[in-house]
Amino acid sequence: MRLSYILAATCLALVSLTTQAETVSSLYQVREPVEGQGAEARAAATVKALDTLVLRLTGDPKAAQSPALAELRKDPQQIINQIGSEAGPPESVMVEFDPGSTERALRKAGLALWGSNRPSMLGWWLNDSAEGSNLVGDGQASAQPLRRAAQHRGLPLRLPLADLQEQLVANAKQLEGSDPAPLRQAAERYGADALLAVHAQQADGKWQGKWQLWLGKQHEQGSVEGADEAALADAVMLAVSSRLAPRYVTRPGASSRLQLQVQGMNLQRYAELGRVLEPYGPRLKMADGKTLTYAVTADREQLRAQLGLAKLQELPAEQAPVTPPAPAPDTTSPTGQPAASPPVAKPFDGLRFRW
Repeated sequence: MRLSYILAATCLALVSLTTQAETVSSLYQVREPVEGQGAEARAAATVKALDTLVLRLTGDPKAAQSPALAELRKDPQQIINQIGSEAGPPESVMVEFDPGSTERALRKAGLALWGSNRPSMLGWWLNDSAEGSNLVGDGQASAQPLRRAAQHRGLPLRLPLADLQEQLVANAKQLEGSDPAPLRQAAERYGADALLAVHAQQADGKWQGKWQLWLGKQHEQGSVEGADEAALADAVMLAVSSRLAPRYVTRPGASSRLQLQVQGMNLQRYAELGRVLEPYGPRLKMADGKTLTYAVTADREQLRAQLGLAKLQELPAEQAPVTPPAPAPDTTSPTGQPAASPPVAKPFDGLRFRW
């Protein structure tokens, strides 16, 4: 193994990362309001926090009610590191779950899990109310409900500056249209993986929203409603999470031992690749110039999706080399047998990617 790659292993925390997918650092921290007073109300909020976390990690709204989690819901303390309180209104509990214990419990229950490395979204969010039309921008007070909702559902959300040029692009017609090209062009400077377009309208005392999501070639859309802006934001993020999760979840027993070859490596990319591959128990098997070969334990399609988030491009399978024809027998040889052919290298049969 080359010295540069050995040194890189000691520099992971010092190297700046340039890929757009984000690690959700607060994935195992859940805030839930306390409905009522006393210990029973706090206990109920704690169980609700567990249900929210299970939904974050699986994308399945029915997962928390699985019979295999019944005992855990009766005593969630076994996977909790600490519980705090936040003054209201409303009063809330902040529950910090232990990642390792939680993952083991959910996998034991046979649930498919979505890791913390998730696609970043740029949110084009237009609010239409009696006060007028407003494109929500980073730093505005109206951005707070969106950020809270995204955190509550485990999604990395970015918001635009909402300057005059962006307001002209992200109008109601464009946000509800089928062509994302103008939004994508305006979003280039933010470097997000996905585009989320939401047109929210206040009518009859409640909020309604039409949303669309573009991630690569994937396009999802839907309509939701909520009693207020915060409830609508949470409903949108929940819907988006449920559409994204199936693409990235890893089902118990679906993983196998795979070989992964990545070309075009350098020090910074080595650090980033190590972060992406961490959930798959990577073992570096070979370093040949700028090409690294790993052994990992993963589901093939789920690994493809995660490497796609890191902006790696998949290469076609390596072709078997052409076998040269056997040499003609040497008539001058006492045995008349052809000389032995050199061994033919086998093609690499794992996944191949490049930066």
